[in-house]
Amino acid sequence: MQPRRQEVTKNARRRECHASTELQKRFDGLTREWRVTVESTCVTDSSLLAFGSRDGQSVVLKVLRNEGDEWRSGAILEAFDGRGMSRVYEHVGGGVLMERLQPGQSLADMALGGRDNEATAILADVIARLCPHASANAWPAVEDWAAGFDRYAAGGDRQIPEDLIEQGHRIYSDLCVSQRHRQLFHGDLHHYNVLFDARRGWLAIDPKGAVGELEYEVGAALRNPYEAPELFLEPSTIERRVDQFGRKLNVNRGRVLAWAFAQAVLAAIWAAEDGTPVDRGHPFISLAHAIWRMLGHKSTENAPSK
Repeated sequence: MQPRRQEVTKNARRRECHASTELQKRFDGLTREWRVTVESTCVTDSSLLAFGSRDGQSVVLKVLRNEGDEWRSGAILEAFDGRGMSRVYEHVGGGVLMERLQPGQSLADMALGGRDNEATAILADVIARLCPHASANAWPAVEDWAAGFDRYAAGGDRQIPEDLIEQGHRIYSDLCVSQRHRQLFHGDLHHYNVLFDARRGWLAIDPKGAVGELEYEVGAALRNPYEAPELFLEPSTIERRVDQFGRKLNVNRGRVLAWAFAQAVLAAIWAAEDGTPVDRGHPFISLAHAIWRMLGHKSTENAPSK
């Protein structure tokens, strides 16, 4: 299981594409089984979405194209039982019926509109409210995602500097073996995965589900909104955000930064694997270097290549 580059395709980055026959068949079957009255549909790169109602209640039906990151999202939503997340009504592998959040604007709009301080406070509050019922033993762990470093190193792609891969892998591995207070968390909590609902406030959607320490969860927020690298690459923004998360969540600032560095490298790997050009000016690479400097690695001998 890998939290792919959802921040790149989220929030209206939807192409005109057609649902496959198999996807449409599964969609039609779940629509009938779960008694959904469909009002409108939307085809995305990863899924077929329907907005409608059931028994007078507004719902969203999401049917995934392929098995992957979100295949068990319904079970993960159920584990959180509406605590900080959208509620789930029905789910099977690759299909989920959930409450529709209305009006449903994403937190990215706030950050992109010059209110990043407020957006960060909301993200921290959402993380604090996430409280799963399920045992942490039932879910994938952040250790599983370390395989991305080995996979990239063994492949033929050389877009990302080798020493950056090595440093990211080393720090990620060191953090994995020294974790404390492990728990189930969202796993991909960034601005596009937090929507506003007029009744329940700001809520998370599209969980990947992962087990690890809470410091890990902050990483995705630090490399978003993806359209605004001029915002999230600014050292003062990184520091302010980390301080906000630290105060609200009582997390270790140094470990948050270390996880964010390693995750930025890993996110660059996943972007390359998805076919996205990842040159040395790519935002994830630039973020990794910015955080590396913040971690206090001043020596050019040990600094990853630019």
